[in-house]
Order: sequence, then C-alpha cells, then structure tokens
Amino acid sequence: MIERADPRDTVLVVDDSPESLGFITEALESDGRTVLVAASGEAALRIVSRVTPDLILMDAVMPGMDGFEACRRLKAMPELGHVPVIFMTGLTETEHVVHALNSGGVDYLTKPIDLDELRARIRVHLANARSAQSARVALDATGRHLLALSDRGDVLWATPQARRLLGIGDDALEMIAGQVRAWAVRQGGIARLSGSTAEVAGQDGRSLQLACLGLIGPGEYLFRLSSEAPSNPDAQLRQQFGLTQRESEVLLWISRGKPNRDIAEILGLSPRTVNKHLEQIYSKLGVENRASAAIKATQALSSLSGG
Repeated sequence: MIERADPRDTVLVVDDSPESLGFITEALESDGRTVLVAASGEAALRIVSRVTPDLILMDAVMPGMDGFEACRRLKAMPELGHVPVIFMTGLTETEHVVHALNSGGVDYLTKPIDLDELRARIRVHLANARSAQSARVALDATGRHLLALSDRGDVLWATPQARRLLGIGDDALEMIAGQVRAWAVRQGGIARLSGSTAEVAGQDGRSLQLACLGLIGPGEYLFRLSSEAPSNPDAQLRQQFGLTQRESEVLLWISRGKPNRDIAEILGLSPRTVNKHLEQIYSKLGVENRASAAIKATQALSSLSGG
C-alpha cells in the first residue's frame, strides 16, 4: 500500500527525457504530490523564479546547462537554500557523486529509478528540510541574533534580529559574508572557525562580535552576532565556547596556570567536581588535556582583546 503524501508537497522534476519525466510525474502524482516539470536547467530556473518547490529531482546530464550547473545556480538563490536537491543519473563513478554533492545536492539516485527508493528518499529529505525550517522559525521567535553561512561563505539565512543589528538590506549581509570569507581564509577554512569569535564591522561602522557556533547541517555554519564584547574574561569564554558559568570560571583559572587543587579552593568546589567540569570543558573545546584547553582559552581571550 502506497503511503499518501502531503498534498502540499511540491516537487520540481528536471529531466530532458520525456519518458523519465512522464514516469516520475505519474508516480509522484499518484502519491498525492504536486509535480512541476522542466526539460532543461534553464527551464528549471524560470520555474523557481515564480514558484518555490519543496524538493527538486535533478537529472545530472542534460544538453546545454547540465544538472550540476543548474543546481549551483539554484542554490545561489537565498530563497532556495533550504530546498533539497536529489540528483538522478546513470553516472555511477565516485567523481560524479562528489560533483553532485559539491554542487549543492543532498542525495544521489542511479537510473533506472527504483520508485520505492525514490519515495523513501523524498520522504526523508522533505522531513529533514521541514525540521530545519522549523528550527529557523523557532530561532526567529526567540529573538536571537543568528545567521547561517555556507561552507563557501554565502549567507543562507539570518534571523530578523540579526538583520536589524547589521542594517536592513542584502548589502549588509553580503558585507558581513565578505568579512567572514576573509576570516576563514586567514584561519585555513570556514570549518576552522568553529568555537572562535572575531570582530566585524556593521553597515553603520559599528564594531560587532561574530561568534561561530559550528556546523549545524551539511555545509551550513551557524554564527551569533552581538553588539559588544562581554565585560569580563570568563563571560568571553562562556560565549565563545558554549560553556556554563562554572565551566568558564574553571577554564579561566586553567588559562592562568592554576592547578586543580587551587581552583577548587578559589571556587569553593571539591577537586572531584573540578575534574568533572574539566571533562565537559575538554569535550566542548575539542581537546584532550588541560594544556590544550589553556592554549585555546588564552588564544580566545587574546583575539577578543585585540592582542
């Protein structure tokens, strides 16, 4: 028995083969989905300029603009950043799979298409996309100054609060994106920014603090904006590494060279409790020992103070 899909689901099928278009369209419509069809990458771009689909099935090999280029162009549109693209092709070499994923695709189906597999993957990726979208709506509702960038440094989305802090308009977002790209180049890639903070300039010239909270999805990195740096060192560490107040206090004293026994006395804790906090600190900082934790803390405090 075929599970009925949500009739609100809209799938764009892009394929230059009339037979494939007909075969897939009939199957998806029989599931209750709304299907849009495009026989070329160019046609797909025209369609998405008027309608935003929930998911795109993309043939990789087409005359003119191939599926890889079409996917790159689609993913360059902010309003389509959350839309999953599943590639369909007879190409099975590893390099083609990698090409598809690097172009912005989330999955890869080999022709001839198995309908049960197609339905299962559509179901999974629609659920994932909706979950991510719901999370963004929730973040908007919390009033947090957050934005997400791709691994290439393009802004994928930003909460209304972040937009207001930066300055209204896409120019403000692109200005920040450019600064993040430069920051990533200095650090050896955007993945290396996780857990660190940098000072950036807002559109009105104000100095802002931008903290990279890490990877939250395939090629999607979350950043938090604040209008000023925390007023004390342990608050700086707390913000930068996502620590609790007590963990940040322990880390601060580690960075100052204090042994566990001294830290326990200073904070009124038992040495065993200090050790438990250390375990959490190592995990959150991605280190294995106190020396490495001290180095990361020192570097973080130095970068925030301009040292």
